[in-house]
Amino acid sequence: MGWQRRRSRNAVPRRLIFLTVAAAGALAAQTLIQHSDRLPDISVSNLLGPKPQPIAGVASVIDGDTIEVHGQRIRFNGIDAPESKQYCDDAKGFEYPCGRRSAEALDSFLAASRPVQCTFVTWDRYHRFVGDCRRADGASVAAWMVEHGQALDWPRYSNGAYAAQQKNAEATKRGLWVGKFEAPWDWRASHSDGAAPASIMSRKLVAQSGGLSCEPRRYCSQISSCEDAQWYLHNCSWGRKLDRDGDGVACETLC
Repeated sequence: MGWQRRRSRNAVPRRLIFLTVAAAGALAAQTLIQHSDRLPDISVSNLLGPKPQPIAGVASVIDGDTIEVHGQRIRFNGIDAPESKQYCDDAKGFEYPCGRRSAEALDSFLAASRPVQCTFVTWDRYHRFVGDCRRADGASVAAWMVEHGQALDWPRYSNGAYAAQQKNAEATKRGLWVGKFEAPWDWRASHSDGAAPASIMSRKLVAQSGGLSCEPRRYCSQISSCEDAQWYLHNCSWGRKLDRDGDGVACETLC
């Protein structure tokens, strides 16, 4: 009995242990939140789900860093291209649609050696396939886009994999580097409310196609399909409000 009493006096109370573990967990969670911009997107599917096989086929270009093959949306790993609605300045200071120019350059590059094959890297936070893609002749799509100034190395995800290509593009003033531009990730941050730049808003855009019209303005709740949402995004001056996170996909719940 005396031994048991000594043990109870010297033992650490369970409540104290619980509080210590809880405090440590809270501190770890706070640290994770504060530095989340430095960490890759992690989900249960990334850790536990099966890794997809490489995808090969003829690609449809969505924008300068995203394609679609066999109905699967694929985001190029480690690079970021101007958004579809983004404008940049050329060597003389005149605006030009650098987002559309980037997509056109990608389309021409892929058409020269089909099909494209993409190897899985990860899923992004919207459960889209992020991959490394190559043409039929083995040319790296991401490396070509950066080296020709149609996209930027995105250190947050690339760890500088395309820094050499970007340095070459800047030195030779290719693509974006011929004039002035805003990095796509900065452009998205400054247009997170969906508003287009004033210089673009001043241009009257009234596009019509297949019964779709930019007037009146629409909302995701009024749109019935992903294809329609993407049409509004790429053809209407107000379309960016359908893409709140600026990742090039309108109305995520539909797509």
